[in-house]
Amino acid sequence: MFTKTILKLFIFNSIFKNSCLCSKNKNKTNIVRVFIVTFANSKSQTTMIQELKITNFLSFKEEVTFSFEATKDTTFEDYQIVEVAPGVRLLRFAMIYGANASGKSNLLYAIQFLRDFWFDVKKNINDETETVPFKLDKATPTQPSVFSLKFYVEGVKYWYYLELDEHKVINEKLYFYNSVQPTLLFDRGVESNISVVNFNSSVVKISSVAKEEINIKCLPNMSFFAARNQVNVLLPRIDAARDWMKQQTLPVIAPKTNMFEFAEEEIQKNKKLKSYILEFIKEADFNITAIDTRIEKQNIPPEFIDVFLKSEKISEDQKEQLRTDNSLTNIRTDFEHTVINDRGVEKYIISEGLQSDGTRQITGLEAGIFTALQKDALLIVDEIEASLHPQLVFYVLKNFLEQKGNRAQLLITTHYDPLLNEVDELFRKDSVWFTEKNQAGATELYSLVEFSGLNRISSLQKAYRQGRFGAIPQINL
Repeated sequence: MFTKTILKLFIFNSIFKNSCLCSKNKNKTNIVRVFIVTFANSKSQTTMIQELKITNFLSFKEEVTFSFEATKDTTFEDYQIVEVAPGVRLLRFAMIYGANASGKSNLLYAIQFLRDFWFDVKKNINDETETVPFKLDKATPTQPSVFSLKFYVEGVKYWYYLELDEHKVINEKLYFYNSVQPTLLFDRGVESNISVVNFNSSVVKISSVAKEEINIKCLPNMSFFAARNQVNVLLPRIDAARDWMKQQTLPVIAPKTNMFEFAEEEIQKNKKLKSYILEFIKEADFNITAIDTRIEKQNIPPEFIDVFLKSEKISEDQKEQLRTDNSLTNIRTDFEHTVINDRGVEKYIISEGLQSDGTRQITGLEAGIFTALQKDALLIVDEIEASLHPQLVFYVLKNFLEQKGNRAQLLITTHYDPLLNEVDELFRKDSVWFTEKNQAGATELYSLVEFSGLNRISSLQKAYRQGRFGAIPQINL
C-alpha cells in the first residue's frame, strides 16, 4: 500500500510537456479583456488544420472527411473564423455528437495516432506500426489504413498523406502549395520490403550523405519524421511541417486523463497560467481566491528505492535524483477558499486532495486550453462535460471562443445536447458534426449543415432527440 501511495504521489502526467462570460464586477471584466488582448497580440503567422480524411482505421471503414473549413455564413465571423489564405476561412471550434460506440472518439484518436506515429522511433524492424484497421469485415483487416491531412503553417498550405498496414508504411508523402497545384517535398515508398525516401530536388536541398542516412534510419514500420529527427540536417520547408506536428497538435484529453498534475507543474513555473486559471475559477464561482503550488522533497525508505528505479513511470531525472540522495520531489497545491458567514469574511486553506472532482477537472482543462491559446495549437477533448456542471461547460466554451484574434482550434465530443440550442447564439451551424454506426458496423461522419431547413427548426436540441439528425441510440422507450 505504501509503495502504491508513493508512486501515485510522484508519477507525473507529462502528456502536455514540451510545450468569458462578463462579470457583474466591472473591474473583473476589464481584467479578463486585457488578458484576451494579450493572447491576441502575441500571435504571428497562421497555423491551423483544414481537413482530415480517414479510411480503414478503427470504426472508419470507408473514407470519411472532417473539415474545419467554414461555410459562407458570416455568423461570428470576427472571432470564430480565421482567413488563413485569400478565400480560405477556417473554424476555431467544432463539436461532435453521437451515440455511445458510434465512433466519435475514434476521430479524435485518429489524430492522436498520427501525432504518436510521426515521432515514434522503432527499435525493432519487426515492431508493429500500431494502426488498427476496421475489424468488422473479412477484407479490411488485410488492407491498409489511409490518412490525408491538410493544414496551414505560417500561412503556407501543406498536404500530408500516409498509407500503412499493421507492419509497414506503404506510402508517405508531404506536399506544399506554392500555387493552386501541390508541390511534392518527399515521397516515401517500399522497394523489396525496404523503405525508400525520395526528395524533390527542385525545392529540397539535401546532400547525398544526409539522404542516405535518412533512408538507413527510416525503418519500414515508422514515419519519415521519426527518421528525419535523427539526422543533423536542415530541411526548412519539411521542418516547418514537422515543427507544427510536434508543437501545435496537443495530446487528446480523455475523461480519465489526469490533467490536474499537468496543471500543477505548469502553474508552478508559469505565472501567466496561474493568473489565467485563478481568474477563470473566480468567474466560475468556486469561492477560490488564491492558488499556491510549491515543490516538496520526500525521502524514500531504502527498501523501496529499487521499486522506483525499476518503474517505467518514473522519469530518468527522478531516478537520478533517487540514486543521488534517496529522495523524490513532489508538487503540492493548496487552494484558498474565501467564505462569508455570521463572523464576516474568512479564508481557509484546503489542499488539492480535498478539492472536488469538478475543481480538479476544470483546473486541468483550463491549463490545456491556456496552452493551446498560447501556442495557436489544436486541442482535442473527449466528452468535455465529464465531471463538469452543464453551465460550466457552456462557460468554458464561451471563454475559448471569445478569445478574439486567436488561432487556436478546439475539437470536442459531447453528449450534452442543450448546447445545440446555442447554435446561432454562441456556435455556428458548421461547427456541429455527428457520427452514426451503419448496419455494417462502420462509422459515418457528417455535418449539421448537410441537412436542409435548419432555419425553420425552433429547437435543434429537440430535433436531435427526435432523431432528425440521427446519431442517437436506437432504443424503444
